[in-house]
Amino acid sequence: MTTYLRIENLRFYAYHGVMPQEQVVGNEYIVNVRLKVDVSKAMVSDDVADTVNYAEVYERIKAEMAIPSQLIEHVANRIIQRLFKDFPTIEQIALKLSKRNPPMGADIDTTTIEVIIERQEANNL
Repeated sequence: MTTYLRIENLRFYAYHGVMPQEQVVGNEYIVNVRLKVDVSKAMVSDDVADTVNYAEVYERIKAEMAIPSQLIEHVANRIIQRLFKDFPTIEQIALKLSKRNPPMGADIDTTTIEVIIERQEANNL
């Protein structure tokens, strides 16, 4: 059995960007995360200790989103590293990080980085 926990459409206001005004004015970001975790024990026990607590995952993502960076690629890597470090039962992470209305002079909704990475691959970053 393969199981995934998803947390979708987390919204943050943060100060990431290459252009100086982006780190002053900020922008809205959307984070979606899919965590490959064995939840078979939790399916029987009905105990949050036997799974990954969504609220705790949210708090880790929120903390990383609050640290300004130039690139969303860098932010994505920090989130991934933090989740693998703090939640040893996570086997794989699929992370999608989107910047809404990026200031690039185009009619565009978002720019997005999507990373799908296994725990052992993340150790090499």
